[in-house]
Amino acid sequence: MPAAITNKRNLELIGFALIALLILVVLPLALDIFRLNLVGKYLTYAFVAVGLVLCWGHTGILSLGQGVFFGLGGYCMAMFLKLEASSPANTKIQSTPGIPDFMDWNQITELPFFWVPFKSFPFTLIAVIAVPAFFAFVLSAAMFKRRVGGVYFAIITQALAAVMTILIIGQQGYTGGINGITDLRTLLGWDIRTDGAKYILYFVCCLCLLGTMFLARFVLTSKLGRILVAVRDKEDRVRFSGYDVANFKIFIFCLASAIAAIGGAMFTLQVGFMSPSFVGIVPSIEMVIFCAVGGRHSLVGAVVGTLLVNWGKTLFSESFPELWLFAMGGLFIAVVLAFPRGLAGLVTDQMIPFISKLMSRSRAASEQANAQPAPAE
Repeated sequence: MPAAITNKRNLELIGFALIALLILVVLPLALDIFRLNLVGKYLTYAFVAVGLVLCWGHTGILSLGQGVFFGLGGYCMAMFLKLEASSPANTKIQSTPGIPDFMDWNQITELPFFWVPFKSFPFTLIAVIAVPAFFAFVLSAAMFKRRVGGVYFAIITQALAAVMTILIIGQQGYTGGINGITDLRTLLGWDIRTDGAKYILYFVCCLCLLGTMFLARFVLTSKLGRILVAVRDKEDRVRFSGYDVANFKIFIFCLASAIAAIGGAMFTLQVGFMSPSFVGIVPSIEMVIFCAVGGRHSLVGAVVGTLLVNWGKTLFSESFPELWLFAMGGLFIAVVLAFPRGLAGLVTDQMIPFISKLMSRSRAASEQANAQPAPAE
C-alpha cells in the first residue's frame, strides 16, 4: 500500500470523500423519500457526534448533556417556524389570534417578550448558534475556571439535561410542554412538508455537516488541536507551561455546543417539530454512544457510528421495540471493552495494517519471482 494512503491525514480525507459520496449520491439514489428523510434525521445527530469528537475525543471533556444544546438550537428554529404558522389568519378560531395554539390553550393572551425577536429570520439564525453557545459558556466557565472536570463535569451536564427537560415540560404555556412545538409548516412562506422540500433540506443538512466536519478538522490539525490533545493527556504540564487550560476547554466546549445546535435546527426543519424528548438524559447518552461506537477520535468514525447505530435502532424498533434499549446498552459495553477506539480504531489499527501486510508479502513474492534467473536454453 502506498505510504501516502497510510498517512493519517490522507486517510481522513479519503474518509471525508467516502462520506460525501455516500450521503450525497448513493443514499439519495437508493432510498425513497421516507427513508431518506430518516437518514437526514440521523445526520442531524451526527452534528452532535462531531462536536463530541472535539470536546471528548481530543480534549477529554465528557459531556452527558449535549442533548440540551441540540434541543436549544432546535427550539430556536421551532419558535420562528411556529410564529410563522401562527398568523392571525391561520389562528382566527383561537380566543387570541396571532399566538401559537398551545399558548391559547394555556390561556396566555399575549406573546411572551422572549418570543417576539423570533419573528425575525436573521435573528433566529444567530440565536440558533448564540443561545446554546452562551449557555455552554456560562456552564463551562463556571466549571473549568474552578478546575472542575472529569466525571464531576459529566454528572453536572447530565443534571443540566434533566433540569432543562423538567423546565420545558413544566412551562407548557411557553414551550409547548411535553408535546413540544408542533405543526410547523413553512419557512419564509416555503412549505417544508412537501417531498421536494425534504430533498432540498436533506442536501442542505449534508452540506452543513460536511462543512462542520471540515471546520472540526481544521481545528484539530492546527496548533490549537495539538494543545487540546496535550490538555487531554497531560493537563498539569500544559498549565505549568503557561497556557490557560480553562480557556481552551471553554472554547472547545462552546464550539461543540454550537455545532450540536446546528444539528438541532436542521432536525426541526426536516422532522417538523421539536420536543423535550430530544433534550433529556437518554438522548444525550445515546449521542455519546453514537460517538463511542464510531470512534471518539475520528470525525468520519463519529458520523459512520451515528448512521449505523440509528439504522440499527430503526430496525430493532420495528421488530423488537422493547429490546432496543438493552441492545444499545450491550453495544456500548461491547465497544468499550473490545474496541475502545470504536469502529474507526478497528479500521486504522487492525484492518489497514493487515491489508498493508498482505500487500507487502505479495509485492515481496513478486519481486523474488522476477529476480530468479531464467533457465538456460
